Amino acid sequence: MVSRSRAPLSLVVARNHHDVSDADLARGLVTGEAWALDETWHRFAPMVLTMAERALGSRSEAEDLAQETFCRVFRTARTLQNPNSLRSFVYSVAIRALKSHLRSRRLKAWLSFHGPETLTDPRYCTLDVETRDLLRRFYGLLDRLSPRDRLVFLLRRVESMTVEEIAATMAISASTVKRSMTHASERLSRWVESDPGLYGLLEEGFTAR
Repeated sequence: MVSRSRAPLSLVVARNHHDVSDADLARGLVTGEAWALDETWHRFAPMVLTMAERALGSRSEAEDLAQETFCRVFRTARTLQNPNSLRSFVYSVAIRALKSHLRSRRLKAWLSFHGPETLTDPRYCTLDVETRDLLRRFYGLLDRLSPRDRLVFLLRRVESMTVEEIAATMAISASTVKRSMTHASERLSRWVESDPGLYGLLEEGFTAR
């Protein structure tokens, strides 16, 4: 099992190879070049961190997820068949890591009989009390969805991915994506219909596409 540091992550790394193409970067990963490890982190960590934080509502959990993602990327780089698809490869690994994380968090919450904590990062203290409360309640509803339904909903509504892109990223069929999206949307709509504040949040920030 890979040990992960709890030290804060930093995106500042050497950029001597920032002009290298994704394909050449992928080839460097396959051969285990040190510069390729650094450049892969520098190039794709912002994408992974942003996606994970949106999905989890916690910066600290997103940082853990990013570390797990890149550990997996470095271990499995040799399985990448098309060097030009490195970005998609990293994103797919991140989605699989996120799905595993959500399953684990849901199981821990069930075993402890407590809901998972969200939006506990100190930086959220900069939000006004009402907005912070709305976000906490919204992420609480997301915690009630299955990991697959939650990911589909977030990738569609927040990441603005198409059905086909979600299907390819999550390795599921387009019909399954549509069913999960419908299921998640219907459940969330029922849960927020009696809460004007959350209803406005969904309508303004998570408009259906």
